[in-house]
Amino acid sequence: MADEKQQLLLNQNIKYMEEISLNAWPSYKIELYDGWLIRYSCNYTYRTNSVEQVGPSSIPVEEKISYCESVYTGFGTPTSFKINPLLDPSFDHLLARRGYDVKHVTEVMTCSLDEVNLMEEQERDYLFENRLNLPTLVRYSDQLTVQLSSEITPEWLQGLFHLNGTASPRLRRIVPSMYAAIPKETIAASVEIDGHMAASGLGIRDRDWVGIYAIYVSPSCWRRHYARAVCSTILREAKLLGAEKAYLQVVKGNQGAKKLYESLGFRDFYTYWFRSRKADY
Repeated sequence: MADEKQQLLLNQNIKYMEEISLNAWPSYKIELYDGWLIRYSCNYTYRTNSVEQVGPSSIPVEEKISYCESVYTGFGTPTSFKINPLLDPSFDHLLARRGYDVKHVTEVMTCSLDEVNLMEEQERDYLFENRLNLPTLVRYSDQLTVQLSSEITPEWLQGLFHLNGTASPRLRRIVPSMYAAIPKETIAASVEIDGHMAASGLGIRDRDWVGIYAIYVSPSCWRRHYARAVCSTILREAKLLGAEKAYLQVVKGNQGAKKLYESLGFRDFYTYWFRSRKADY
């Protein structure tokens, strides 16, 4: 009985996490189909270009999979399904038999903001007013300064595109609308060197949680603690705004990022992955 209660609590926590991560990262297009969300964003990320199960189903599963395949064929993209621990393993096995391969295994990590190990700041400046009363600049040792904004500005997005290699004109046109659709409080962070963004990060607060997203550092600035400073700043400000816990998602195998997050106090929660198959044209 105790094991059943623990599993039920775990499933409830995973469901909650799946919900707030959906809130944090809207897709360009979404279709609700018999308890499944069909998400499409021109292949910007797996999460926003895949099918997620969010409610009960009544249509036979094989029929539903075929329908989703027809939708993504129309988009001209592979069909992908997100697989999380709440799904019956038989669904993952069914996709494997249909020729779907495992892609982009992701580890979800969480921590309590009362126990997180933050980089020590030296001072903060409030130069511009913003709706969350965030500091404009947070300074650390070695002349490292993190800039903050409560708005995701066009300048921040252009810097992000440079850091993550987004060059497609279509994506540069579409992705800003996805960020603009985030319905929760945002903390946009960056480190600039000679007027160019060298590191980025985005905090998204949803009730008592804050999610850490868009952590990128220019290769020329690796090992300078930029990512640690960005994460520390976002987590500190989120706590001041009322968040109690934090989560993030890291691709399995990214040992550098995993080591950083563990040193901050994050621990593994659960793993999800995608099953993907190219369309048969």
